Amino acid sequence: MKTFLPALALFLATSASAASLNVRDADTIVVDGTPVRLNGVDAPELGTQSGRNAKRWMVNYLRGKSISCDLNGERTHDRWVGVCYADGQDIGAAVIAAGHALDCRRYSGGRYRHLETPAAKSRLKRAGYCR
Repeated sequence: MKTFLPALALFLATSASAASLNVRDADTIVVDGTPVRLNGVDAPELGTQSGRNAKRWMVNYLRGKSISCDLNGERTHDRWVGVCYADGQDIGAAVIAAGHALDCRRYSGGRYRHLETPAAKSRLKRAGYCR
């Protein structure tokens, strides 16, 4: 596994384009078989209507776009953590600006806070670990 880890980190960190993409939910995508947790994004769970709407938005937003990710080397559950881009645009910023997720300041350092919509702040519950 040690020889695989640097190759994986290098592959995604060099912004290589994805050949395949799967959307798990609005804060986790699978890029070429590698699950990536979008760093600093607090999206609703799939068990909620907001979570299903957020996933649907994400699938539509990413369709046909070139995806690249910069991983930070951290893992959470089965996912690598990083910032991903769709045609060069930060996916986390896009989903938050669209009102389907909130900034998770604990991990983002607040970089997405200014993108939160008033409607999302009133409708979505911020995860306890993001406060």
